[in-house]
Amino acid sequence: MFLCLLVLGSSCRNHRSSETGPSAEQRRLQTKYAPLLGVPESEIKNFALYGFIDEWYGVHYLYGGKTKSGIDCSGLVGTLYKQVYQKDFTGTSASMHTRCEKKASNQLQEGDLVFFKIGGNKVSHVGVYLKNRKFVHASTKKGVIISSLDETYYKTYFFEGGRPKF
Repeated sequence: MFLCLLVLGSSCRNHRSSETGPSAEQRRLQTKYAPLLGVPESEIKNFALYGFIDEWYGVHYLYGGKTKSGIDCSGLVGTLYKQVYQKDFTGTSASMHTRCEKKASNQLQEGDLVFFKIGGNKVSHVGVYLKNRKFVHASTKKGVIISSLDETYYKTYFFEGGRPKF
C-alpha cells in the first residue's frame, strides 16, 4: 500500500512540474537562441535541437571531421540527425541532397536541410534550417555557427532546401 501511494504521489508531482513551464536550462536556451533567430522565446521548443547546437557551437571546421575536435558540414548534419532525431542520415552533402524531398526556401521547416553549390555545379555544402531563414552549419572559417539565408554569400550560393526521406 505504501509503495502504491509513493508511486501515485510521485507521478502527480511529475505531472504538476511539467505544467510549470520550461526548466531553467530550457529557458536559458530560449533566451540565448530566440534573439539570434529573431523570434519570440516561446517559439524555441525543440530543446534537443537547441541543446545540440549549444553543445557544438564554435567547434572548428575539419574536412571529413565528425567529432568535437573538428567537424565538416555533412558530419554536423549526420551527428545532429542521429542525436536530435534518432535518424541515420550520413554521407556527403551531395549524397544527402539526393535523399531529400525538395523544398523551396519559403517552404522550409525547422530540421529541414539547406543545400549550397559553392564554386561548382554540384552541391558542396549543407546546413540545418532553424527558423526565420536562419540555419546552423559548419563554416570553413568560423566552425559551427548560425547564419542567415539572406546574407549575401549564402544568398549567392543557395541551391535549394530539402526534407530527408526516411
